[in-house]
Amino acid sequence: MPAAPSSEILAAFEAAKGFMPLREGLALYEAAVEAGRLGLPLMEVGTYCGRSTILLADAARGAGVTALTVDHHRGSEEQQPGWEYHDPQTVDPEVGLMDTLPTFRRTLHRAGLEEHVVALVGRSPQIAALWGTPLGLVFIDGGHTDEHANADYEGWAPHVAEGGLLVIHDVFPEPEDEFTGQAPYRVYLKALESGAFTEISVTDSLRVLRRTEAGG
Repeated sequence: MPAAPSSEILAAFEAAKGFMPLREGLALYEAAVEAGRLGLPLMEVGTYCGRSTILLADAARGAGVTALTVDHHRGSEEQQPGWEYHDPQTVDPEVGLMDTLPTFRRTLHRAGLEEHVVALVGRSPQIAALWGTPLGLVFIDGGHTDEHANADYEGWAPHVAEGGLLVIHDVFPEPEDEFTGQAPYRVYLKALESGAFTEISVTDSLRVLRRTEAGG
């Protein structure tokens, strides 16, 4: 039987602000539980308001490891004013910019998971350049431009431990999905072509890859 979160965690996930569908969330949870057995931290790149962080944090809690999540909390391209995924409630009225950090913290508090998450507030490439710890899982769910998706992959994929998992969200192979998922799709192809990762599952737009011994 696949690992599944409790009804309380599922309720917290579904109540949280965010975009991940339930089916993909369950696949992410299953991957996080498996990766947690390596005894290494689980890393999320792209926090937004913490919807998927709930699942990673609960899996980390069960494994006795820590969930880490990286975001500058100013929103990605498609979340800015005038775009489809913009939520005016995430705008800080004092500075006039998005700030999803307070909502994220409330999300974790409501789910009872604050103790199991370390939030890294900053830009992904800057934090990745300072990182030196092996990771059991890296979940790439940040910006959807080639610049940002590539930076997330290049910065974090090398830290996935042997046997660990690389999870990529919003992988849409069709050209008409250029804005929403072609950059993650190209990163997914790059991971496979590197020889460092082997695909182990596909759930809608979520891809789970395992770091292989032969990979560089």
